[in-house]
Amino acid sequence: MEVANQSTVTEFVLLGLSAHPTLEKTFFVLILSMYLVILLGNGVLILVTILDAHLHTPMYFFLGNLSFLDICYTTSSVPLVLDGFLTPRKTISFSGCAVQMFLSFAMGATECVLLGMMAFDRYVAICNPLRYPVIMSKAAYVPMAAGSWVAGGANSLVQISLAVQLPFCGDNVINHFICEILAVLKLACADISINVISMGVANVIFLGVPVLFIFVSYIFILTTILRIPSAEGRRKAFSTCSAHLTVVIVFYGTILFMYRKPKSKDPLGADKQDLADKLISLFYGLLTPMLNPIIYSLRNKDVKTAVRDLASHRCLT
Repeated sequence: MEVANQSTVTEFVLLGLSAHPTLEKTFFVLILSMYLVILLGNGVLILVTILDAHLHTPMYFFLGNLSFLDICYTTSSVPLVLDGFLTPRKTISFSGCAVQMFLSFAMGATECVLLGMMAFDRYVAICNPLRYPVIMSKAAYVPMAAGSWVAGGANSLVQISLAVQLPFCGDNVINHFICEILAVLKLACADISINVISMGVANVIFLGVPVLFIFVSYIFILTTILRIPSAEGRRKAFSTCSAHLTVVIVFYGTILFMYRKPKSKDPLGADKQDLADKLISLFYGLLTPMLNPIIYSLRNKDVKTAVRDLASHRCLT
């Protein structure tokens, strides 16, 4: 922060939907509703994984971590977005912007690693069921989850440290709802090649490596499932990892859609393209955290039973 204080920029202006004020109230209600669903759904999952003794297993421990992570990820940005819809001049201090970027970046990287750890858990459960209690003991899965958080936080610390050291000496308008790191880097009045290279390396490590790990894990899982002689046995085996696989597809599918969609070459459509990009980025950050508890509750009998028991207990009391 000391380097940042030497800059002429002490705060940033978040553009958000300033050019489309008629949309702000509509999106405020929509995003607030999605955020409340995220808090409720993931909060319930955390509660049942803690309170139900039957769910004290590695898979549900990872699931509890994933739910807590989704709450942290959305809370790092959604309140800022909602406040921006209600505030005529949407500003954020330099230090506040850095903190918000750190939290968002850390949670995103942590989720990538955590999904890889969950894939390994499913690989051991399907391919080495007899050794599962030994391989996935508490001494193993707790450090695996903790390592995911540490890795995500360390990566974010590196990226944000590089970003805040840049001089910002003029334009301070961020064309986004939040302090999105790429939008912030565009405002720096210095060479950002180091930042771009660092983020490229981080993307390979935190996106590419987990995707490859998950892909290889599921090749072994599917190969093992196909060797099961009975159809009922194959169905039961696949059901134990179908929820995780669905979450992976939703998570990485939305990332691919966001970054691989074609760009408009029509200059007259630049504003609409820019608005679409911001809205897609915003809803991408809400979609996966909102769907995760729904997917796990709909596709997992143990979770459905635990939620039903918790609801029944609360009704009785």
